[in-house]
Amino acid sequence: MWKSYSSIIWNFLRITLSQERRLITQAQKGSKESKDELTLRHIGFLIFRIRKKVFPSLIQRFAEDLLEEAILVVYEKIESYNLNYRDKQGNPRPVKFISYIWKRIDGFIIDSLKKETLLDRKFISYRDGDAVNNRVANRNHSGFEVIKYDS
Repeated sequence: MWKSYSSIIWNFLRITLSQERRLITQAQKGSKESKDELTLRHIGFLIFRIRKKVFPSLIQRFAEDLLEEAILVVYEKIESYNLNYRDKQGNPRPVKFISYIWKRIDGFIIDSLKKETLLDRKFISYRDGDAVNNRVANRNHSGFEVIKYDS
């Protein structure tokens, strides 16, 4: 599944903190090339976090979508990254971009899976005469398809 990304991972290896900060500075000034390069350098990290957080059965179903959306999260976080971060004593403390984004990526993965699995298995109760029946709503391309089963 991840084979299509292996060439990207090998072509965009990790860089030093100073190189990373230079790319972030350029990206925040509007350089699309710097933003793209920084994002491509973190594809391996995004795949690692998805594999770490998601059950194998869900990886097969949602991994590509999660990766695509996680890339968008990285683009957003580049803009909000604080290059002038200081510790509690007021000393400059540069932080690696991975350290800055990992909690957001993990939270995004968990939130996305909750939403997707909720849409796949949403239980709806309704009254049909005197008996209460349960229906399972399965997501399809046109919205929701409701499938009735006997209770």
